[in-house]
Amino acid sequence: MMDNKMIVEGSLEAYEENGETKGVKFLGRLPYYRGLGLSMVEDILVSIDGNKVPREDVRFHVHGNTYTLDEMETVYDDRWNFGEKATIIALKDGGFGPGEHKVEFGVRMRVSYLPFVPTTSDTKSLALAA
Repeated sequence: MMDNKMIVEGSLEAYEENGETKGVKFLGRLPYYRGLGLSMVEDILVSIDGNKVPREDVRFHVHGNTYTLDEMETVYDDRWNFGEKATIIALKDGGFGPGEHKVEFGVRMRVSYLPFVPTTSDTKSLALAA
């Protein structure tokens, strides 16, 4: 499995909008060898330092487009391919502060030939620059 390769090492950065820190972002890879249409990504789970980021505060950015997880449910014309790095955004006003952070990233996906919805996750300690 590719679960230990989901979070890209050294990719944690502050996420800013209009010059204000609004959270963090990091690069994530899909752990499924075939790639998926975005509508087949059931959920993206993010925790920072053991605190679950609410679903409504997670954003997914790929191919120049940023989606909420609810929006992804109806995206039929875009894919997340195997090995492709997408930007995962976790919103929190003021951000998470500099230093080491434990980042947990999970993907729940719908795969046509499986009778269940698998969830695969990765956890890494990443440094956030000041």
